[in-house]
Amino acid sequence: MIELEKTYLAKFIPEGLKDCKFKEVIDVYFPKASAHPKLRLRKSSDNYEMTKKEPVNEGDASHQKEQTILLTKPEFEALLEIEGKKVHKLRYYYEYKGRIAEVDVFQGELHGLVVVDFEFKEMKNKDNFEMPEFCLADITQEDFIAGGMVCGKSYKDIEEDLNRFNYKKLE
Repeated sequence: MIELEKTYLAKFIPEGLKDCKFKEVIDVYFPKASAHPKLRLRKSSDNYEMTKKEPVNEGDASHQKEQTILLTKPEFEALLEIEGKKVHKLRYYYEYKGRIAEVDVFQGELHGLVVVDFEFKEMKNKDNFEMPEFCLADITQEDFIAGGMVCGKSYKDIEEDLNRFNYKKLE
């Protein structure tokens, strides 16, 4: 499957977000020693999966090849024993101009970080999409914020990168 998406830093929490449907997401990236792991173990509510994501074209993070294997809870728990880099977030589904934005509100060590993703079925829709007013900057091509890069880090670890966009911690 090919995934087309755009990723933004949030400027502020969009009005009504707390009333939206959400789920808890726990990701573990492997191998732990990798600077940017591509293999992810995920618990999303009561769903479990292993996913591998790689760019279709080197240098274009908006166009990814994604392979996913669904897991049972016992399989997930067995794989969870492998040492990896973890990240914990609440993912809200926010309606914006007929699209659903996935608003990730990071928990734990990354508290204060809010990232917004939009997925697209067609390249022209992705390329013509205008950034919403509640977003600060398009960070789709920024390596530091990719799931495999941000996992296992704290807000302080990525603060210098966030400062390049004048990002302010959101509560």
